[in-house]
Amino acid sequence: MIIGGNTSELAREFIEAKASHITIIVEDNDSLLQTRLLIKDKENISSKLMEFANTDFNEETFDLVYAQASISTIGRNKIIKEVKRILKPGGIFCAGENVIFTKKLPVFIKDIFESSGIIPLLKDEVHKFYSERNFEVLYEHDLSATLKDFYRMSSSMLNNNINSLSEQERSFYKKTLKQISHESNAYLNLGGENYFGFTMLVLRKNAK
Repeated sequence: MIIGGNTSELAREFIEAKASHITIIVEDNDSLLQTRLLIKDKENISSKLMEFANTDFNEETFDLVYAQASISTIGRNKIIKEVKRILKPGGIFCAGENVIFTKKLPVFIKDIFESSGIIPLLKDEVHKFYSERNFEVLYEHDLSATLKDFYRMSSSMLNNNINSLSEQERSFYKKTLKQISHESNAYLNLGGENYFGFTMLVLRKNAK
C-alpha cells in the first residue's frame, strides 16, 4: 500500500519489481481523480479515498506500506498506529520524514511548515521515535541533498508554466502557486537547507 497522492509512478515501479498488487490511498477527491487517471491502464494498481489514520482495511493486510512525507503531519501518531494495525507481522514500513536539524528555527522556516501542515521530527530523534513505537529500524538514510534538486525543479517548472495558466487557473491555484514559490525561495536562497531536510527509513513491524 502507498499512502499519499502523486505516487502513481512509484506504484508502477513496485509492479515492475514484481509486486502483485498496489493500493494507493489519498484523502481528497482531486488526488483520487488524478491518481485514477494516471493508473487507468494498470489493473493491478488501485486507488481509494480514505483517511490515512482510519482506513477500511482488515488487520494484517499488507506486506509493505510506503509513505513519502505524507505522514509528517499533526496526525502522525494516529497514522503510524493504523499502519501497524494493517501491516502483517514482520511487514515493512518505508517512511520518508521531513526533519529539522535544530529546535531553534527562524520565522520563515516556521511559516513554511505551518502553511504546509508539516510537523517535522528532529533528525537526531527519528530513530528513537520509531523504535519506541515497536518498529525495528532496518535502514536509515539522509536524503536532504535531494531537496535542493526538488526545489530547483519546482521553481523551474513554476517559472516555465506560470504564463500558460489562464487567469481563472491562477486564481484557483493561487495558494498552491504561492506556496511553491515561497518554499523554493526559502530553501534555495534564504538558507533553508541549514534548518530542514529529509530522512528515509526502512522499518519492520515487530511481533506483538
